[in-house]
Amino acid sequence: MDSTTSPEGRQLSAPVFLDGATIASALTAREAAAAMESVLAAGFDPETSAPRTRVETDSGTFMQMPASNGQYVGTKLLTITPGNATSASPVIQGLYALFGGADQRPLAVLDGVALTELRTSSVSALGAMLLAPPDPQRLVVFGTGVQAWAHILAFAELFELEGVEIVGRNPEAAKRLVNRAEGIGLAAAVAVPAVVREADLVVCATASPTALFDGALVKGSAVVVAIGSHDREHRELDDDLLARATVCVESRDSAGREAGDVIQAMKSGAIAGPEQLITLADLVLKRRKVAADRPSVFKTTGMPWEDLAVATALYEACTGTTMRNGTTDD
Repeated sequence: MDSTTSPEGRQLSAPVFLDGATIASALTAREAAAAMESVLAAGFDPETSAPRTRVETDSGTFMQMPASNGQYVGTKLLTITPGNATSASPVIQGLYALFGGADQRPLAVLDGVALTELRTSSVSALGAMLLAPPDPQRLVVFGTGVQAWAHILAFAELFELEGVEIVGRNPEAAKRLVNRAEGIGLAAAVAVPAVVREADLVVCATASPTALFDGALVKGSAVVVAIGSHDREHRELDDDLLARATVCVESRDSAGREAGDVIQAMKSGAIAGPEQLITLADLVLKRRKVAADRPSVFKTTGMPWEDLAVATALYEACTGTTMRNGTTDD
């Protein structure tokens, strides 16, 4: 790293930039999941995490997601520009700014989209590992976009999968994802929603505003991870499944504000109330047990503390430094 000199004459390292390729190669999904799990194991309470903020702009939305933990503090900055769908610019663009030490100096700037891709699939994998029975083998993925592929990679890394089946509205996009899965050695096929009947793991990564499949079909030992909806009006899972399942969320507060699947199920009575929800921290700290005779649902919306945990792990992995007692140890 380059260095600069403080007003007191001390040598300070200049912030590093971690681009998408660096992020993709620096941490595995298992390592990213472990980074988040260690934060929870150390006692961090996601219920205290600062909420994300958003500002509507002339072209779309600007979002900020700040978090603090120990000697690190950071925030993710994203723009969402729907009009970019017909241009060369991505719909979602962003950066992550990481600070640290007692002097809270800037340490790194990270590609925000690559960080989000890694964090989202890794927190899903962490929840699935904590909820799933031993040796799940059959994965079904709803969706054909970036996150669908990121989840296939993460779940293939963390589970001994027998194969993956892709359900998508666009048959050509689903076939392309099948080809990519086969390219990493997975048996893969295009499928229809009823295939959830035989699934051990189900990932829902879509923009659908309504439920994707009949929840009555999901077997009692299955784990369903839903990541696509993050507002009150959208949902990927129906009341039938949510009424039957053990429902896990990242935090009760964030789920009550942003998780349409959960909000709508509580409104209908399919979920009795927030006290019925278990959290990721409950699972890590073994405060709650998961019933073995009914399916499990992990509903995620993404939280700022998760971005900070993964950004911290990426910074330490890429620079070989660790923040201790306000100082950077090489």
